[in-house]
Amino acid sequence: MVEGGGEDILSTEEWLSHAQGLVPKALDKAREVKGFPAKWKMIISKLEQVPSRLSDLSSHPCFTKNTLCREQLQSISKTLNEAIELAELCVNEKYEGKLQMQSDLNSLAAKLDLNLRDCGLLIKTGVLAEVTFPSNFTELEASNQCNLKELLARLQIGHLEAKHKAIDTLLEFMKDDEKNVFSVIGRSNIVALVQLLTSTSPRIREKTVTVISSLAESGSFESWLVSEGALPPLIRLVESGSVVCREKAIIALQRLSMSSETARSIVGHNGIRPLIEICQTGDLISQASAACTLKNISVFVPEARESLAKEGIVKVMIRLLDCGVLLGSKEYAAECLQNLTLNENLKQSVISEGGMKSLLSYLDGPLPRESAVGALRNLVGLVSIEVLVSLDVLPRLVHVLKQGSIGAQHGTASAICRICSSGETKSLAGEAGCIPLLVRMLEVKDNNVREVAAQAICSLMTLSYNCREVRKDEKSVPNLVALLDPSPRNTAKKYAVSCLVLLSSSGRCKKLMISYGAIGYLKKLVEMDIPDARKLIESLERGKLKSLFIRK
Repeated sequence: MVEGGGEDILSTEEWLSHAQGLVPKALDKAREVKGFPAKWKMIISKLEQVPSRLSDLSSHPCFTKNTLCREQLQSISKTLNEAIELAELCVNEKYEGKLQMQSDLNSLAAKLDLNLRDCGLLIKTGVLAEVTFPSNFTELEASNQCNLKELLARLQIGHLEAKHKAIDTLLEFMKDDEKNVFSVIGRSNIVALVQLLTSTSPRIREKTVTVISSLAESGSFESWLVSEGALPPLIRLVESGSVVCREKAIIALQRLSMSSETARSIVGHNGIRPLIEICQTGDLISQASAACTLKNISVFVPEARESLAKEGIVKVMIRLLDCGVLLGSKEYAAECLQNLTLNENLKQSVISEGGMKSLLSYLDGPLPRESAVGALRNLVGLVSIEVLVSLDVLPRLVHVLKQGSIGAQHGTASAICRICSSGETKSLAGEAGCIPLLVRMLEVKDNNVREVAAQAICSLMTLSYNCREVRKDEKSVPNLVALLDPSPRNTAKKYAVSCLVLLSSSGRCKKLMISYGAIGYLKKLVEMDIPDARKLIESLERGKLKSLFIRK
C-alpha cells in the first residue's frame, strides 16, 4: 500500500509496479470470498482484464511522458485497494448489512469498468502519442497544444468530477484563445462533449452546451456534431433545460439548422414544438434564435410547413412581428411567413390571423424589408379590393418603392402586378404615385428588377390616366428605349415594346424614341419576332417620313 503522503513522490514507472503488485493480491482475496458469488464472479472477470490493460499502457512509447498515465495508474491502484478491502470484509463477514455490501460491490464493478475503459481510451485517442510541431512553433505554443490535447482527453477519461474540472479549464482556454482550441479538437472530443450534454450534473450540462454552442457558431464542426448525435440532447435542453442551457442550445440549433439535412433532422427529432414555445416565453435573444431556426426549417423543409402551422406558428410569428423587440426577431418572423405563404392552404390562415395588417405595419418602418413584401405579394390575390383600400396597401407599397432595398422594390413591383388586375386598382396605383418610382427602377442594373418594373408599368398603362403619367415623366422614354436592347440577358424588352407602343400616339414621344435610337434596336427585335416590334417600328418610320416632308 502507498502511504498517505507518498502518492506525489512515486514516478509513473513506480505507480505501474505498485498497480501490477496489487492485481494478484486483489484476485487472491476475491477468490476466497464465499458470499455474493454472482457479484464476485463479475468482479473477478474484470480484475483479470487489468494486467493486459496495464501492459498496453506501459508499452506505449510515451508512457512516462504523460501525466494522464500516472493519474490513471493512481486511479487503478485505488480501485484495486478497494477490491482487497471489500474482499476482506466479505471473507470475515464484517460488513454492515447485505444491501449495503451489494451496493458497495456494484460501485466497485462500475469503477473497474471505468478504469478498463479509460485505459483503452488513452491508447485510442492518440493523446499519448508524441506531438511534433512545425519549426516556427515557439516552446510556449507547443506546450499549449500539448496541454490542450491532454485537457480534451480528460473529457473522456475519469469520473464525473474530473470531467467537470476539465470542462471548466477548457472554457478558460477558449476565453483566452478560442481559435487555438478549435484547431486541436478532433472527432473523439466531439463524441465526449455530446455525451456530457446528458450528464446528471446540471452545471456540467450548462458548461458543455456553452462549448458546443461555440463550436457550432464557428462553422467548422457542424457535420461532426450532427453525426455524433448532438441534436436530440440539444432539443431536450431547449425543452426542459435551465435558462443558460436553453439559450446556448437554441444558438447551436440556429447555426446547425442552416443545413437542409440538419433542419430536416430537427423536425424528425420533434424540435418544432419546443422552438415555438421559446418564441412565446423565452428571453429576447432566445426568441430571435428560435425564430431563425423555425425560419430555416420553413425554407429547407417545405413538407414541414403544415406541421409548423398545426403547432401554431402562424399566430406566434404574427405576434413577433407586432410585439418583438429585436429587429432580428421581426425579420425572421417575416421571412417565416413569406415561406409559409408559399403553401396555398396556409395563405388564408395568415390572413385570418391578421397577418396582412402586421406585415404592412412592419413595412412602415424606415427600412422596409424584402421578406415582408414577399409575404404580402403571396397574399394580395386572396383579398378584396375593399380590404386593400381599407389597409392602404398601395400607398404603403409606394413607401417601399421609395425607401426599400432593391430586393424589396423588386417584390413590391411584383405585388403591384398582382394587385392591379382591374381598372379600379390600376387607378389607385396611379393616384398613389407608383409610376414615377417604377420608371426610376428601369435604370437599375439587375435584369430581373428592370423586367418586373417594366411589366408593372405596362399593366398600369392600359388605363389612360396612367398612360398620361408615364408620358409626362421625362425619364420614361429614354429608360424604355434602353430596354429595347436585343441582348438575351435583357428580359424586359417585350414589356418595353408594349409600353412604347402605347406612348407612340404622342408625336413628342415618337421624336424622343427616334432620337434615342429606338429604330436600330427595333430592327433587331423584329428579326427576333418580339411582339409589337414591327408595329412600333412602322409607326416610328411613318412619323420620321412625315417630319421629313414637313421640313421640305
